[in-house]
Amino acid sequence: MKDPNKNRKIFIVVMILFVALFSYISYDMSSRTTAPWNKPKQLNRAMPGATPDSDSLLLDSLLQEVK
Repeated sequence: MKDPNKNRKIFIVVMILFVALFSYISYDMSSRTTAPWNKPKQLNRAMPGATPDSDSLLLDSLLQEVK
């Protein structure tokens, strides 16, 4: 007959490995994805000048007032 204490130790080791594996997978997935509210910032870092930093309509209206 198997020792119940040995079975418990095996279960605890397997449980710790399982939790560690899924913690690593979760961290890896979260570090490779971008939150929806950070996408303009990511685009601006990847291609500077791709998105206007200020409101272009306001800028145009200010330029028309100067003329």
